[in-house]
Parts: sequence; structure tokens; C-alpha cells
Amino acid sequence: MANDKEPTVIKKYANRRLYHTGTSSYVTLEDLAGLVRSGEDFVVYDAKSGEDITRSVLAQIIFDEEAKDGQNLLPIAFLRQLIRFYGDSMQALVPRYLEFSMDNLTQEQSKFREQMAKAFGGSAFGGNALDAIQAQTRANMQIFTEAFRMFNPFTAAAAAKAGGTVPEPAAKPGTETSSGELSDLKRELSEMRERLDKLSRGR
Repeated sequence: MANDKEPTVIKKYANRRLYHTGTSSYVTLEDLAGLVRSGEDFVVYDAKSGEDITRSVLAQIIFDEEAKDGQNLLPIAFLRQLIRFYGDSMQALVPRYLEFSMDNLTQEQSKFREQMAKAFGGSAFGGNALDAIQAQTRANMQIFTEAFRMFNPFTAAAAAKAGGTVPEPAAKPGTETSSGELSDLKRELSEMRERLDKLSRGR
């Protein structure tokens, strides 16, 4: 069986059968879904070419889950918007945002379950369930934006411009930054880190 450092290897054969090398047995997509739920990491390789096809197999698991009645997690509007991002200039940012949001949701799931239980008030559509979800999404987006700004000055400049405040132009290559500008930069970076910490603690 795989250890914490090495994921389980699954081989997919031409007949579409999946072979679990850890247990020396054939498994189904449902079995792999169970491994994901239990926290076991695995990679899937094409038995003939050796190509890593983990992404397509995981996508197939999601497709199968979405096809089940009452199992829908992905809203149609979300799927359409996701398709629009393919080939878009923002495409590179989408995976990081989605991964960031899911990581935060996973880490805060106990707190979120309590909030949702109170919001639903015992009814599938009662209380302020939608507000709770939207608040969680806004919090994730705000933290992500602050984190991204911290490490991407171009995003910070674009955000400042959109807000009506145009930042001072960056120094041209080959010119030295004055001590005052360097001090301001350090101060702004420190402030962003403090805001990010406050946002994280406030959730």
C-alpha cells in the first residue's frame, strides 16, 4: 500500500479496467471515489503509454457523481462560466482561486457546518442559508485577493486603478529606488500582511 509520501498507483488498461497496484485487484470509479473521500492519494497511469491520466479520471468521477439524482454540486451557471475561462487571459488564475477556496472550505468545514446548520434552521431552504454561502465566498475571495496582491504588484496596481487611485509608476529598469520608496514599499507589504492575518482570524 502507498505511504504518506507516495500515492497509490492505479493503472488503466485498454479495456478501461482500473488496476489497484497496492491491493493487486481491479477497482471501479466508485472505488476510487471512496479512496478520495477517505483521504487516500492516488495517481492513475495509462498502462500502455505510461501517461498520467489522473486529472481525466477524477473529472470522470465528478461527471458520474453529477449524473446521480440529488448529487449535483456544480451549478449550471458555474459550469458555463468555467467553460468561458478556458483560453481567457484569466485562465491561469482560476485553478489557484478554486484550489484556494476549496482548501479554506476544507480547513473551516466544522465552523461552516455550524453556520449552515443555524442558517438552514432545520429546513433545506429556510433561514439565511444563501447569505451564509455568499458570505463564505466573499470571505474567500477577499483573502485570496489580498494574498495575490501581496505577491503580485501588477494585480495591486490594477486594483488601485479600478478603485480610482492610480499608483505611482514603477521605477524603470536600471534606476535605483530611493530609501523613501523602499520604506513605503516595506510598509505597504507589512500592512497587507496584517490585513490578511486579520481576515484569516476573523473567519
